[in-house]
Amino acid sequence: MQRAEIVFFMGPEEEKATELLLSQFKTASVDQTIIDQAGKLYRKWNPSHGMDINDAILAATAMNTGGKIYCLNVRHYPIRDIAVHKAW
Repeated sequence: MQRAEIVFFMGPEEEKATELLLSQFKTASVDQTIIDQAGKLYRKWNPSHGMDINDAILAATAMNTGGKIYCLNVRHYPIRDIAVHKAW
C-alpha cells in the first residue's frame, strides 16, 4: 500500500483509525535508487498498462524491499519481480 494515497485522502473523522492502521506497517523510504527504477518502469509499462507515477514508485519500492502490493487494479502491475494481489 502506498501510505501517501491513504493519508492524503482520509477525512478528518478517519484520522485516528487511519493512524492506528498505518502504525501496523513499515514505511519504506523512497530514495534515488527507487525513483530511478520507477522511472524505467513507468516508461516501459505506462503505454500498455496505464501505470502512473504512483504505481511506478510503489512497484519499484516493492521490488527493492521484497514488499507485496494489494490493489484493485492488478493490471497496472505487470512486473514479474513483485507480488501483486487483488484487494478485497
